[in-house]
Amino acid sequence: MKSIIKMVSVLSVLCAVAGFVLSYLKISTVTPIENQLLKYVQGPAILNVFKDVDTSPLEQRKSFIVGDGKKINVFPAIKDGKLFGVAIEGFGQGFGGDIGVMVGFNIVDDTLVNIDVTTHKETPGLGSQISNERFKKQFAGKPYAVALKSQGGEIDAISGATVSSNGTVLAINDAGNQYKTLKEEIIKTWNSGAKNEFLQGIHQRAVE
Repeated sequence: MKSIIKMVSVLSVLCAVAGFVLSYLKISTVTPIENQLLKYVQGPAILNVFKDVDTSPLEQRKSFIVGDGKKINVFPAIKDGKLFGVAIEGFGQGFGGDIGVMVGFNIVDDTLVNIDVTTHKETPGLGSQISNERFKKQFAGKPYAVALKSQGGEIDAISGATVSSNGTVLAINDAGNQYKTLKEEIIKTWNSGAKNEFLQGIHQRAVE
């Protein structure tokens, strides 16, 4: 009986230690992984979406929490000191798994500025064509809610890769839903920031 109790106690301690170690590893790797994604995946995609900006959308990004507790990174596009657009990454189910798409939104008329695929596991030479400019350029200027022609929309699917094409559309609409939810807060955030910079500039000139 004592040996059984001892064995259970040892196993309990080992499980607790293992759980602690796994939790620590998960927490300690979150930030480095996020930084790598920002630098090597999301950063280049944003530059493909917004080609003419005055500041770095990556450096000026802000995080927002939506209703389900999910953190959403919003990347601002600023020209001549004014916010004209934002980029948000969305995800949709493709043939080989999740498709990630960085989506640029024009905050004036709620249209799509451009898109760029950030991640996918689609079939090479078939579904992978969602990364081709010929497919991506269809979305520029469209409303932020899009659909394939087979679903009553305006987007041509890639021949033989309807699932991948639809996954891209789902990712764009996912980002669009986040944009719609956060738009008021987005405008308030960056308008407030621009106002503060303006006031700081006046104060600095007065001191000089």
